[in-house]
Amino acid sequence: MYFIDLKTQYRALRGDINARIQAVLDHGQYILGPEVTEFEKRLAAYVNSGHCVSVASGTDALLIALMALGIGPGDEVITSPFTFVATAEVIALVGAKPVFVDVEADTANLNADLLDAAITPRTKAIIPVSLYGQPCDMDEISAIAAQRGNIAVIEDAAQSFGATYHGRKSGALSAIGCTSFFPSKPLGCYGDGGALFTDDAALAQAFTEIRVHGQSARYHHTRIGIAGRMDTLQCAILLAKLGRFDWEVARRIEIGERYAEAIRASGARAELLTVRPGRTSVWAQYTVLVENRDEVQQRLKQAGIPTAVHYPRPLHQQPAYAKLCEPTPLPVSEMLANRVISLPMSADLSDSHVEFVAAALANATK
Repeated sequence: MYFIDLKTQYRALRGDINARIQAVLDHGQYILGPEVTEFEKRLAAYVNSGHCVSVASGTDALLIALMALGIGPGDEVITSPFTFVATAEVIALVGAKPVFVDVEADTANLNADLLDAAITPRTKAIIPVSLYGQPCDMDEISAIAAQRGNIAVIEDAAQSFGATYHGRKSGALSAIGCTSFFPSKPLGCYGDGGALFTDDAALAQAFTEIRVHGQSARYHHTRIGIAGRMDTLQCAILLAKLGRFDWEVARRIEIGERYAEAIRASGARAELLTVRPGRTSVWAQYTVLVENRDEVQQRLKQAGIPTAVHYPRPLHQQPAYAKLCEPTPLPVSEMLANRVISLPMSADLSDSHVEFVAAALANATK
């Protein structure tokens, strides 16, 4: 059993993927080729966003968003401590201070009820992370940001592309949405890639310039930028994958429901995360909470079931970030870091495999 089954997915899409790659090899435009423009148009339409700008990675997407907003030294950016390091890393890279707000125990997403107390006159942005595939309470977060002044909201949708929030697609739930196409993501390429979404034409222009060294025209640099373009080949691969993506999203949602039913029926001593009303999760990781995690992982490994931990140490306890933030306990994030375990998940996971994993989990948590 694979933790993420990319081989089966490739076999289903082999013809389309190979044809798309061959087309790029034939025309030879490996940087900003026609597939990049096609991909951006397709994604903007899919998310229902005015603009999509593809970039080299999800990390670059977050970094470019902050650069476009002019955030830098002396500014503060609020985010979750329970996420991959890239979310806080980009805040530090622009010279701003990350301010960590604890998460909800039942979703692992940023707790909007704690936001207001963390906002100061230096707060310039909030980066909610739609963790494990489910969007945060984006309307509430955006409302608080608007009430407290000119605070930008940037959704980190690296794990939730394809999910919905009250009928709207993740990535288009705030002024700026960022996502990742790392291979293990719900929509993943065969390397690195990412994208930004916005309805603001001026921001879209800034994203476009920053990703290519701040150029508004060849050798005319209007702003500081980075080498942040997404390769044509990666866009071509994702264009092929888009043809199957609606099915994959529906299947991920179905597998998530089957996992919940099977784990409850098995009697496994594991707590399930909640999908809040009005939202869907694409389950970038199907994650549950257990006690004695190391022992449970070992027992599952012996049963032939691979697992992972996303994430074993919250960011406010990481050496590089502990010195940048206030030494405030964040008990929910710390509890989750000690208990979360992610089970195999991909659109091609069979129902029988779900049942097998649930039964093994019950045995491992006795």
